[in-house]
Amino acid sequence: MSLSDDPPGPAVPRPAALTHFDASGQAHMVDVGAKRPTHRVALAEGFIAMQPATFALVAGGRAAKGDVLAVARIAAIQGAKRTAELVPLCHPLPITRVAVDFELDPAASRVRCTAQVETVGVTGVEMEALTAVQVGLLTIYDMCKAVDRGMVMQGIRVLEKRGGKSGEWRAPGPG
Repeated sequence: MSLSDDPPGPAVPRPAALTHFDASGQAHMVDVGAKRPTHRVALAEGFIAMQPATFALVAGGRAAKGDVLAVARIAAIQGAKRTAELVPLCHPLPITRVAVDFELDPAASRVRCTAQVETVGVTGVEMEALTAVQVGLLTIYDMCKAVDRGMVMQGIRVLEKRGGKSGEWRAPGPG
């Protein structure tokens, strides 16, 4: 056996260190003070599947509580702005833009939510984009739960991010 700790065989990449833990394993907020500000962008998506009758209410803007997607868009933007209050180790960021879109998929009776968040800062906005998507989908659920408690939120993920030291990243597969 070699002096390495690795077993013989093909090299297996080691996972990156978790940045929110110090050397003794204690959770901490990452120090970003030495980083230089850059333009940062993140795009996330998620879906909510529902019964066809519920989908028809949402698509037609006929839900009893009003225009579901209009309310969900405002909620998603608010979610992005409040991410640091919800996720304990996130830095509060000066968000410069949040764009939220909804796409209707009648064949699958589901709604796709996308959120693009931007800032000029020292840390990325992936968490803000993910929070925006999730809060948008939660709002759809809240507004429609009286007629469909079986709705399912799924596929929430970062599609791409740009800016900072790590540059560009895109999710593999269809987005």
